[in-house]
Amino acid sequence: QVQLVESGGGLVQAGGSLRLSCAASGRTFSSYTMAWFRQAPGKEREFVAAIKWSDGFTVYADSVKGRFTISRDNAKNTVYLQMNSLAPEDTAIYYCAADPIWGDYRFMRVTAYPYWGQGTQVTVAS
Repeated sequence: QVQLVESGGGLVQAGGSLRLSCAASGRTFSSYTMAWFRQAPGKEREFVAAIKWSDGFTVYADSVKGRFTISRDNAKNTVYLQMNSLAPEDTAIYYCAADPIWGDYRFMRVTAYPYWGQGTQVTVAS
């Protein structure tokens, strides 16, 4: 059974940085797509970034490109989201997700991911 456990959220001032972690267990993830989504109050869950575990290929939402970096540590079975230059509009619950398949534009769809973590709150104060 796949388990995803996020950590690293918190309160930060605008312009600051945070690093989120997602510890994955229960499967061999070498063929998986791992992603971060976020959901702000009153809004739909939205795609943030994804990484193809096998070769490290990454994709980002336009809103975070150049500020956020997704990466993975094979030895620790952990995916990270380094968030720099944070702004109040980045405030949300951040979720880690896993999909056994990689496909064009599939990685952006909430419904493509069968496995989700519990989420971690990120609050950016102005």
